[in-house]
Amino acid sequence: MAARAKKSARAGYMISAVATLYKIHPQTLRLYERVGLLKPSRSQGNTRLYTDADLERLEVILNLAREMGVNLAGIEIILNMRDKMEGMRTQMQQFMQFVQHELGPVMRSAQIKPSREAIVRVPPPRVIRVHR
Repeated sequence: MAARAKKSARAGYMISAVATLYKIHPQTLRLYERVGLLKPSRSQGNTRLYTDADLERLEVILNLAREMGVNLAGIEIILNMRDKMEGMRTQMQQFMQFVQHELGPVMRSAQIKPSREAIVRVPPPRVIRVHR
């Protein structure tokens, strides 16, 4: 039920809906916000609005707390590490795209033409037929 309801939300859930959906008290959500684990956006009337990303993060928090018995300080450390790892993954993807963009043409031309200036010349590959 939670996954289906979560996918239909685009603008955001109010705190009461999130509390009901995840069977937690609204004060727990306020605590998670106060200690910095969640950062819901606010409406013009200052109502907390939880996005799909907030709900995914809440699911991680609840899993760590309920299933693994991790305290709030531990959850904060784990979430910070996850955020840093995601940032590093993004940087690596950008670096790989840069390398492919910059070196792609060079690598393609090197694969097509054998180098005459190589220290060790390698003859072109030969096909060897095996008769059975």
